[in-house]
Amino acid sequence: MECRYYQRLDDGKVECQLCPHHCHIAKGKTGICRSRRNQSGVLISEVYAKPCALAIDPIEKKPLYHFHPGTTCLSLACTGCNFRCLNCQNHDISQAAPADTDHYNLTPEAVVALCQKHHCPGIAYTYTEPLTYLEYITDCARLAHEARLWNILVTAGYVCQKPLLDLLPYLDAANIDLKSFSDAIYNRVSGGHLQPVLDTILAMRDAGVWIELTNLVIPDINDDMDMIRQMCRWLTNHHLADAPLHFSRFFPRYKLTDTPPTPLSTLRAAQRIAQEEGIRHVYLGNVYI
Repeated sequence: MECRYYQRLDDGKVECQLCPHHCHIAKGKTGICRSRRNQSGVLISEVYAKPCALAIDPIEKKPLYHFHPGTTCLSLACTGCNFRCLNCQNHDISQAAPADTDHYNLTPEAVVALCQKHHCPGIAYTYTEPLTYLEYITDCARLAHEARLWNILVTAGYVCQKPLLDLLPYLDAANIDLKSFSDAIYNRVSGGHLQPVLDTILAMRDAGVWIELTNLVIPDINDDMDMIRQMCRWLTNHHLADAPLHFSRFFPRYKLTDTPPTPLSTLRAAQRIAQEEGIRHVYLGNVYI
């Protein structure tokens, strides 16, 4: 399917305008996400209607603790991501090319029908980075709303404002992965920048989307308590004190296998700071005690 957010350039190249990378893509090549390809001067999505993962999950797994707790959602993912996180737990599908993964053939109409068949009240676009297949999400989400189903986005939030604003009318809830409060760490660990993620959070807030936030605390990378305090203060200063904040425990993954798990004492210290700064609902994730 032809993508909706791009511009044709000279020499057959295209500029993808979906996310802040603004990839300039030569004929036959893909952008950073690997799922958007320049096919003879036309940018196409190679994953439209081709999800690589489907599951029925409790909504708390997203994690969403304050949005219809106790319900389930149909979780859906397509291959690809516009980040390169060193700690990615789903790297087998997020850091792969679509041709290298198995997939289902599932139109937006079929997604809604599947959700209804399994009596799920909502659809969660999750596991990889759903914003890289935003056209598919938008088409699914529009039909889901017509069928009175919720739409849930689990995202790192790295997207340009125009595509995001086109999607927001169909979103009901989102968990946004706020990876740190340092642009340098974003660039080093994930290959992106902080400000576009903050812009996404504020746009969702202004659109009335229910927001919960996750901060994966990684030892010696983003566990500086002054930085965590700065992050929490930014949230409260921007009227997000009621947005639940999930501090999640890191376990060795992908390219950070030599990094130890996050000490529970670190998570508890982060929780105390968040509460001191006025965050009203603070949870610890990936903790089994």
